[in-house]
Amino acid sequence: MRVAAVDCGTNSLRLLVADLDPATGNASQVDRRTTIVRLGQDVDRTGTFAPEALERTFAVVEEYAAVISDLEVSKTRFVATSAARDVSNRDSFTEGVRSRLGVPAEIISGDEEAGLAYAGATRELAGDAEPPALVVDIGGGSTEFVIRLDDAQPIQGQSLNIGSVRLTERYLADDPPTADQVGAVTDAVEAALATLEVPIDAARTLVGVAGTVTTMAAHVLRLAAYDPDRVHGARLARADVLAAVDEIVSMSVAERRALPFMPSGRADVIGGGALILGCVVRRLGLGELRASEHDILDGIAWSLVSSGGGTPA
Repeated sequence: MRVAAVDCGTNSLRLLVADLDPATGNASQVDRRTTIVRLGQDVDRTGTFAPEALERTFAVVEEYAAVISDLEVSKTRFVATSAARDVSNRDSFTEGVRSRLGVPAEIISGDEEAGLAYAGATRELAGDAEPPALVVDIGGGSTEFVIRLDDAQPIQGQSLNIGSVRLTERYLADDPPTADQVGAVTDAVEAALATLEVPIDAARTLVGVAGTVTTMAAHVLRLAAYDPDRVHGARLARADVLAAVDEIVSMSVAERRALPFMPSGRADVIGGGALILGCVVRRLGLGELRASEHDILDGIAWSLVSSGGGTPA
């Protein structure tokens, strides 16, 4: 079955079109793309979507709708996460998506977001990672932590309101940020981590997904251009990740933007995301970080065939 999954986060809008075979578990990627739309612009401060943010997002939704139509997709699912949970004018957003894409914009809970991220990130890890595996999904507005202690127990997940855009807008006013601003972010992240009820310290494998982690992986690997095949599955030593965090945070936005692997629209918020990653890596004390290109998008796609859900395109 050919399906389309759309993930709308605080910072980016992402599309995956894939041919999935539920009988064999095989997946063939047809199209995968990410566009920075910054839907969550100033949401932390105003509690509402800015008109220009909605305009940027709807323009990309129209672009994705054309791709989905051209590729003759059978089912489509559009999922919105942190930013859409926080706003007062969500109806304008959901109706705008429906009118352009023909499917509802599902605003899912943090728990469901965590479960989808875990499903997408771990499908291919069986036998290749020491359990339990902790999946960390650093987004623009929130970060999800998901773990399954063993096959006999359910997935446990929790979403915290710490994300690259949220923390950048809240604390990192200078370019590059001052030591006090970096310390404020670190304190905020560590305070949030202290509220976790998910047993992340039981993890023996750390799997990082989404744009902050994959961009940081490209930096650790010193890639001359972003290469998803090099990033996916990369094993990154703890010391190298922490050194990369310090490097990225100390750079100006212009210096980050000049890095050959830096996606357009991420340079100004990657520092906040990197600081979250650094806190998690230090907290766990594991020897390495596994980077994955497979994430909530893949979980959304598989949900269309595993549950029979979704809307015909």
